Amino acid sequence: MTQITTAFLDTFGDAWNRHDTDAILSMMTDDCVFQNSAGRGPHGKRSEGHAEVRKGIEKVFSNLKDVRWNNSKHFIAGDRGVTEWIMTAVTPDGPLEVEGCDIFTFRDGKVAVKNSYIKHRTD
Repeated sequence: MTQITTAFLDTFGDAWNRHDTDAILSMMTDDCVFQNSAGRGPHGKRSEGHAEVRKGIEKVFSNLKDVRWNNSKHFIAGDRGVTEWIMTAVTPDGPLEVEGCDIFTFRDGKVAVKNSYIKHRTD
């Protein structure tokens, strides 16, 4: 396995903040999995493979105006990693600021699984 670094995760996060779906997918395996925080199932909305993950990413960008993930902190342990962040966006209900994290599985120097979690806001 090619070692993933925190610099790689910074670059991955920068692509998300630019809303650059092509750059994001270039850092993910062909059979990647994206488990979004939102969705009906116990795993949120699960997308598999570049075509479906592209749709999932673009839905995030279209549903959350000006979405950004700020103050990222990473740690990596072998083929797993975590990035903690504060997400900001504009929703139909107004501004949103929420803490969350991504739990990653890495393979061949890329992201194979991105599993996202956020705090549930009640205010």
